[in-house]
Amino acid sequence: MPDRFSSELIAPTELLGADAGSEGVIVAARSAPPRPGETPKRGLGLVFWISLGWVALLIVLALLAPVLPIKNPNAQDYTAVNVGPTLHHLLGTDDLGRDLLSRIIWGSRVSLTIGFVSVALGLLLGGPPGLFAGLKGGMGDSLLNAWFFVLLAFPPLLAILVIEAFWGVSLFKLVIMFAFIAAPQFFRVIRATTLSFANRDFVIASRTMGARTGRIVLREILPNIVPAAISFALLGVAIAIIVEGSLAFLGLSIQLPTASLGNIINVGVQNNNLQYNAYIALWPSLYIFLLLVALNLMADRLRARFDVREVRL
Repeated sequence: MPDRFSSELIAPTELLGADAGSEGVIVAARSAPPRPGETPKRGLGLVFWISLGWVALLIVLALLAPVLPIKNPNAQDYTAVNVGPTLHHLLGTDDLGRDLLSRIIWGSRVSLTIGFVSVALGLLLGGPPGLFAGLKGGMGDSLLNAWFFVLLAFPPLLAILVIEAFWGVSLFKLVIMFAFIAAPQFFRVIRATTLSFANRDFVIASRTMGARTGRIVLREILPNIVPAAISFALLGVAIAIIVEGSLAFLGLSIQLPTASLGNIINVGVQNNNLQYNAYIALWPSLYIFLLLVALNLMADRLRARFDVREVRL
């Protein structure tokens, strides 16, 4: 398969395989050297890999929480109430003597699940329709556009509050709600990206040589829209974690005693806890901050690395 984004003369059999069966040459898209005055694209960079390592570490800790040698997140020790960081409680304890390190690790399972799973489901719900609409156009594009714009018309936070009032709150329900809110955004991104590639020279060349729609999608369109989708998805994960934390802070997400980062922060600002033990709110806030910074840096590096520009043929 030819590389992307630049021009080179190649034989039809090289583009579509030996079954093409015709002579001559066509213009297809291949990787070209940088234009004069243009900075060559580099790798993803050290910052990306550090951020990826940090996010991976947090995910591994959350997944392994049941087998890690940490304390029960709901175990109360009234002899160690509002204790600062010590050897026995590395991040200190809260106002009920519960270990903060344990509660943050267990609480991160809620935030990471809602962030990553809901965004993945949103991509599955909005991505294929966006790909279809951008590739086919016509009445199907118009109908899908109208449907997803109707969904976009609802304020996301207000929609979540209304649905919670009738449906209740659980981790599964929150994931489903966040997924349906994310789907229209992914539809718009995938559709716009598909439209930008549907009439590129390398796609037209494949059509001219008789390539089937499925091959064009898999070999020409998808490799170009995946980087944009991943970059947007990472930003979506960050937004979902912020929204879930905000809901939990307001008492509208997972309820105590189940730990989540938002309700740990909520406990930290109640009953003058900020005055007596600021660590309760500090550590989960710092966790969320560092996680969001890492996700945003990863998304930014991916967007810069796979930035798509028109080639000069």
